[in-house]
Amino acid sequence: MHSLDGHRIVVASHNAGKLREFADLMAPFGIEAKSAKEYGLPEPDETGTTFEENAYLKAFAAAKATGLPALSDDSGLCVDALGGAPGVYTANWAEAPDGSRDFGMAMQRAEVALQEVGAAAPAQRKGRFVAVICLAFPDGAAEYFRGEVEGTLVWPPRGELGFGYDPVFVPDGFE
Repeated sequence: MHSLDGHRIVVASHNAGKLREFADLMAPFGIEAKSAKEYGLPEPDETGTTFEENAYLKAFAAAKATGLPALSDDSGLCVDALGGAPGVYTANWAEAPDGSRDFGMAMQRAEVALQEVGAAAPAQRKGRFVAVICLAFPDGAAEYFRGEVEGTLVWPPRGELGFGYDPVFVPDGFE
């Protein structure tokens, strides 16, 4: 049985915002969270074909390198009419030629793909956001936690507060 008795964990990410979110969630439990970047660790390539595989690749690399438990996530948008795409390639759909991420372009790409398959009615535009968190230990053991939010893709984008694909995704039960 593995535990977090050491009260230290590595957040296997170089994203400062993500570190803040995880650190804020763990602080009430007395767990100190530091990022992989703070340990000078490189970001491993996400070569998995599932969210679980990609989350594990990142978490285990950090756990093995530091000797501490490590937490990582992988997430994406899965659209039924597109055979689950973009799925684990959600961020890749946003890659601009200069290497930056352009989610306006990514949302447009998803809309064009939906139009190409004739998905015009809301019932044809169903999908889900998937997020998987992996807690990995230096010996390779891991625990996984998966969440999914069902919804419908809309066009044109709505609102001002989201990021990523949020402006084109309406969760079930919301407008």
